Amino acid sequence: MSAVMYPSRRPRHPHDDAPDTAADFQRIAGLPDGPHREELRQRVVRAWIPMAHRLAARYRNRGESLEDLQQVAALGLVKAVARYDPSRGTAFESYAVPTIVGELKRHFRDHMWDVHVPRRVQHLRNHVRTSHRELSLTLGRSPSVAQIAEHSGLSQEDVLLGMEALDSYSTLSLDAELPGADDGYSLQDTLTSAEPGFDLVLYREAVKPQLRRLPEREQRILYLRFFCEMTQSRIAEQLGISQMHVSRLINQTCDRIHRRIEAEGLREQEHLRAPTH
Repeated sequence: MSAVMYPSRRPRHPHDDAPDTAADFQRIAGLPDGPHREELRQRVVRAWIPMAHRLAARYRNRGESLEDLQQVAALGLVKAVARYDPSRGTAFESYAVPTIVGELKRHFRDHMWDVHVPRRVQHLRNHVRTSHRELSLTLGRSPSVAQIAEHSGLSQEDVLLGMEALDSYSTLSLDAELPGADDGYSLQDTLTSAEPGFDLVLYREAVKPQLRRLPEREQRILYLRFFCEMTQSRIAEQLGISQMHVSRLINQTCDRIHRRIEAEGLREQEHLRAPTH
């Protein structure tokens, strides 16, 4: 019994019903910027919008409404139509699909919550965003809080809460480079740093009791050198001693103060580490 050979059925490509717009793209490429070129682009976008919506449907049930996802996919399609170059020999579908999917993934990256947010706040955010978008198209400018409240049926307080939520999707690492920074400048670099003057105050307070314990002559030498900013030679003239002797006294006195402060710091640390009963 001879085997019956059946022609193999080619699996259906998910976009087999994609329109043939190759001729339109060739015409677009040959036209200068103007109304006719833009009209052709819009016609191509309308022809491919079902494919964009199918791609958007893949990402439904992930916290975003299908309508919002379709609008994001349509934006990606518009970008793909505007940037596509038929002279490179790549089919438009092969160029458009990654562009649209990339736009959808970018939307989720920029608009998903890193922390738990009450469902009511997410609901307000969606209403505010939709109203803001529709009013912006109608008014030709950004609407006011009162206009968004009237359009959405929300109170102005809820509108403000929804607007605040629009910018609160994700947490930001302190090490994240700031937008526009090309030198590695991060958010952490904008935080308040320790005031150097505080350290100077601490040093002064630590030195004061040590200065009081010095002999009168050494106190006077340090006063003339560091407070009156006199040279060692002038100090030597006033005290009737050599400049070398003044230098040696200053160095010895400063070293002694430094050692005493360090010793007191160590004793304080040992006291803090000692167990309490």
